[in-house]
Amino acid sequence: MQINIIKHRKTWLVLSALMIVAGIVALSIWQLKLGIDYTGGTLLEVSYQKDRPSTQEITSVLAAENIKDAEIKFSGDTGVIMRFKTIDEDTHQNVLAKLKKQDANLLEKSFESIGPVIGHELKSKSLLAIALALILIMAYITFVFRRVSFPVPSWQYGATAIIALFHDLIFVLGIFAVLGVFRGVEITSSFIPAFLTVLGFSVHDTIVVFDRVRENLLKYKGAFAEIVSKSLNETLVRSINTSLTVMLVLAAIYVFGGESLKTFSLALLLGIGVGTYSSLFFASPLLVAWHEWSARRK
Repeated sequence: MQINIIKHRKTWLVLSALMIVAGIVALSIWQLKLGIDYTGGTLLEVSYQKDRPSTQEITSVLAAENIKDAEIKFSGDTGVIMRFKTIDEDTHQNVLAKLKKQDANLLEKSFESIGPVIGHELKSKSLLAIALALILIMAYITFVFRRVSFPVPSWQYGATAIIALFHDLIFVLGIFAVLGVFRGVEITSSFIPAFLTVLGFSVHDTIVVFDRVRENLLKYKGAFAEIVSKSLNETLVRSINTSLTVMLVLAAIYVFGGESLKTFSLALLLGIGVGTYSSLFFASPLLVAWHEWSARRK
């Protein structure tokens, strides 16, 4: 069965524009909830064997070590996750000692302490990595499609792919901004490799479609919109099946994996899902719309 995505390109472009606007609005209103990897601070996770103390009891222990404005969250039936300012090792051991007075069998599950300077440096390097990846992706696509410069210049393939990636980036970040406010989901250092993986996966799907367009332009004659539509239908089932296979695995990791894997797997799950959509229903319609707009100008 043939699905004429290009015929209804205005609908898909409007939907994609709304997704971008929704992501920008969410980021503008709530912003991202950054983890200690980027803001600096201490994250201490412990597990109690006996009855878990109340938030007030834990706060009093921290206050005794001059730790104020701590963020305390319960995890499961016995776990407690505490987030507060950066502390040294002596203070860390004192806090543990006081907590063990409440439960001698208390187990420390994890401890991370990062200074604000390191957090700022990590944030800068993360943004640089994403920007560099986008530049290299556009350069690569422009180079690969250099021999197919009619009726669309080769650089427009790369630019369209980057716009589609921007669509994915903004939409996923917008979802995480919402999750940060309502579910307390934080952006940690594991988010960046997940995000770069999403960019690679998304542009891979887009290149598959564009490469089929390039082949069909050399094989067939006809309107550019018709050739793009034919190319989409030839790659549609393959792209969807590939993405669904990966997403099923990621869903299993998110549900059954540990707490530390949730942000990583969720970023991949959302990113691959919206990346598959943009590769099929946004990038190609945008390329056709851009071509028609340029033709009208001429």
